[in-house]
Amino acid sequence: MAKEQERDELHRAIWQIANDLRGSVDGWDFKSYVLGMLFYRFISENLTSYINIEEKRTGNTNFDYTKISDKDAEFGRADTVKEKGFYILPSELFVNVQKKAKSDENLNETLSKVFKNIENSAKGTQSEDDLRGLFDDIDVNSNKLGGTVQKRNEKLVKILESIGGLKLGEYQDNTIDTFGDAYEFLMTMYAGNAGKSGGEFFTPQEVSELLAEMTVVGKKQVNKVYDPACGSGSLLLKFAKVLGKENVRQGFFGQEVNITTYNLCRINMFLHDINYEKFDIAHGDTLTEPKHWDDEPFDAIVSNPPYSIKWEGDANPLLINDPRFSPAGVLAPKSKADLAFTMHMLSWLSTSGTAAIVEFPGVLYRGGAEQKIRKYLIDNNYIDTVIQLPPDLFFGTTIATCIIVIKKSKKDNATLFIDASAEFVRGGNKNKLSDTNRKRILKAFIDRKSEDHFCRLVQNSEIAENDYNIAVSSYVEQENNTVEVDIEKLNAHIAEIVIRQNKLRTAIDEIVADLEGGIYE
Repeated sequence: MAKEQERDELHRAIWQIANDLRGSVDGWDFKSYVLGMLFYRFISENLTSYINIEEKRTGNTNFDYTKISDKDAEFGRADTVKEKGFYILPSELFVNVQKKAKSDENLNETLSKVFKNIENSAKGTQSEDDLRGLFDDIDVNSNKLGGTVQKRNEKLVKILESIGGLKLGEYQDNTIDTFGDAYEFLMTMYAGNAGKSGGEFFTPQEVSELLAEMTVVGKKQVNKVYDPACGSGSLLLKFAKVLGKENVRQGFFGQEVNITTYNLCRINMFLHDINYEKFDIAHGDTLTEPKHWDDEPFDAIVSNPPYSIKWEGDANPLLINDPRFSPAGVLAPKSKADLAFTMHMLSWLSTSGTAAIVEFPGVLYRGGAEQKIRKYLIDNNYIDTVIQLPPDLFFGTTIATCIIVIKKSKKDNATLFIDASAEFVRGGNKNKLSDTNRKRILKAFIDRKSEDHFCRLVQNSEIAENDYNIAVSSYVEQENNTVEVDIEKLNAHIAEIVIRQNKLRTAIDEIVADLEGGIYE
């Protein structure tokens, strides 16, 4: 119970910060400042803890990195950067900048310099790409913070004090993943209030957990995990919780086209204590400029790609010969890239791997090129499971999405269909999967047996006869909850009611007439 109390207390404190500080800055924009300062505090405490432990190991029991001079600290820079990927001088640590913040008339410039110095500490090293641009979205000179330097600094002081006041405990003693949990809560809170612009790249935690669990059924470890549209990284990081980060041997890989979200994802990796050499997050368009050719194949792939976005498709003559797309003999439509992402993931999946992909429901039944791609997937026995999810699960849309699970090595020549459209509870202004809902879906996925009105194992030959339509409703019959009514009895009952009504009206008319007669006598 201590963990839950700790988490609830943390969430209440973060909610209070958001309410206190939002004001002039739009909530979704403001998350950049809150998350950025949370990240700044995290890497300061992470580095301090690392250095203090190393010093105490050598017998220097009273050592405290926050209290030594910058000159003395320089001696440990090179070795620390090799291990941690970055360096922060004592005077530039979060705790020391926060102490002087109120009296620092140039606080905005101080923070700007600190952020540049942290990024520059990685220059020329293996971690340079992982640190570059991480603080770009924290514009300490933005008019959004205030119209004058004084007003901006007042707001920055409030942010520093609020983040510094969060009870996150000693870094190494946390009983919950406090920094990571704070990040997830902030993202959920802001995404829920920001509509599509804020929520399109954030997958709810319970959905992320289901996807991760499905891809590692029967496995205690995987070589590496991958998300080609990784957003803020919430899907990838579920593997750290489901398997343990030490059991993702070669690390966490992803690509993201949105620069702000790309930065958030890398920050999220650090906040979940994934060191720089254990993640490789790239920026760019996965479909036309994939960045991880040399790293595939992957044992586990999870993704919630953008729904039905436009892409080059057959307007680019090179793509039909791309080894990711060419096996199907056709490209996904230019107006709907959904199955292009699916083909990309299939191509990069290891022989024994599993991919779980959140899809727009139209890909299950639309004709044309998408039908031909489905034919390729079914005929080659790549589709393992199709799951219909409830509506209104995701931020930014109320539509009922689905999950397609892909494998290259299956034991049967059939596809499992699961109708989970009723598996939800209402939480706030969105539906969500409860633990019970998630476990029921996962159990059906593992058991791979038919169950009336919930799931059905269908031979691929039947799907072919149905023109390769893989909509769950085509194979799983919903339970009929309508009540049988005897029309003749109902009509007789209605007739009795009408007769009684007429008798009552006659009686009431007689009473009114008597009353009126008495009045005029």
